[in-house]
Amino acid sequence: MARIELRDVSVEFPIYNLSSRSFKKNFLRVATGGNVAQNTNDHVVVRALNDINLLLEHGDRVGLIGHNGSGKSTLLRLLATIYEPTGGDILIDGHISPMLDLISGIEIEFTGYENILMRGAILGLNSKQIREKTEQIVEFTGLGDYLSMPVRTYSSGMMVRLAFAISTSINPEILLIDEVFGAGDAEFMEKAQAKMVSLLNQSSIVVIATHSDDLITEFCNKALLMEKGSIKYFGSVDQALKLYHGMN
Repeated sequence: MARIELRDVSVEFPIYNLSSRSFKKNFLRVATGGNVAQNTNDHVVVRALNDINLLLEHGDRVGLIGHNGSGKSTLLRLLATIYEPTGGDILIDGHISPMLDLISGIEIEFTGYENILMRGAILGLNSKQIREKTEQIVEFTGLGDYLSMPVRTYSSGMMVRLAFAISTSINPEILLIDEVFGAGDAEFMEKAQAKMVSLLNQSSIVVIATHSDDLITEFCNKALLMEKGSIKYFGSVDQALKLYHGMN
């Protein structure tokens, strides 16, 4: 069974070349809520996450909510092992499947087929598994002959179709999602949402960051409310949403 445990975890980022005092003040207010761990003459250290304690276990479907700059994206990237904690311990038992930035990593000079091979390998699939999944990926994209062409010839909607089809071809254990439901054109959305429901049902643990109350209410059994890099509340979806809207 998958499991995630964070013990007193903090994440800090040094920010250099903020020479203007007014710019520095505004940057910290907007981007971090003023969570400054250290302020020196040549740089500041922004504490994006502050002493996070969290336990997620099999069956948890967690909606991650909070205002911009609250730490949601940083937490997702920490769980995806893109960021490392600067303090505390993080223990992850299970294979992580992040869906945080669909387009990131797509090579525009490669064809669609070449991107399928490359991204499949990055997702941890071996060559046999990639070959087995290629047909379903091709069918899901609906891109036909365009898959033999360089991605630079695609529209933005076509790129999203390709990236989404590749990213959702895995069998997730721990699934991390960042606003993926808002991607793509209207024609693609119904099929994409059905695919996401299938992935959610397959996953042991799901953490999804979204500004949609409806999605959290429909798909999640818990919610985690972030504020200024800290956990303000973790528990029932209804209570988390009440607290969140009370902060507006």
